Amino acid sequence: MQKFTQLHAVPAPLDLANVDTDMVISAQYMKGLTRTGMGQHLFKLLRYTADGRERGDFILNHPICRKAQILIADRNFGCGSSREHAVWALTDYGFRCIIAPSFGDIFSNNARKNGLLLIRLPTATCDHLREFAGQSQYAPMTVDLIAQTIHLSSGEIIDFQIDDVDRHNLVHGLDDIARTLRHADALEAFEARA
Repeated sequence: MQKFTQLHAVPAPLDLANVDTDMVISAQYMKGLTRTGMGQHLFKLLRYTADGRERGDFILNHPICRKAQILIADRNFGCGSSREHAVWALTDYGFRCIIAPSFGDIFSNNARKNGLLLIRLPTATCDHLREFAGQSQYAPMTVDLIAQTIHLSSGEIIDFQIDDVDRHNLVHGLDDIARTLRHADALEAFEARA
């Protein structure tokens, strides 16, 4: 898993509440077992018309936001069915961080396991961040996981808190397998005794 310490990137404001995992990636695109290639299907029904043309009013079709790595969402992002593919689609597209007032529980667990930083902030703060992103012409912002701060181009600094264990794992790039492999010697010794 890629380490996450600090990210300086373009934010994309998504002013939609209750974005479920089917909106993130439709079930028809979940046939693959690898994480690569999923990004092309991210928000497909929102990004494209039925005949495949880009929707000009969708934020990820904005020229600057095509390379966004920070998504500023609204409440209950990632609700709905259990879909690790939703996290795979977001990370394959290039997102490293999602900021929202709340997240679906299963989505949160999948994000944690795949190195996607989720930051929970009050609704008013998320509204402010989405508005500021548009007003600043999507100027890059900096998410500092070590300091647990978000730095805006205006100089404003917003503090956030995440679970200490999640923070440690993200900073050190430790997924479930990597954490287990840190105990390889003890596991081998146990197997030898069995």
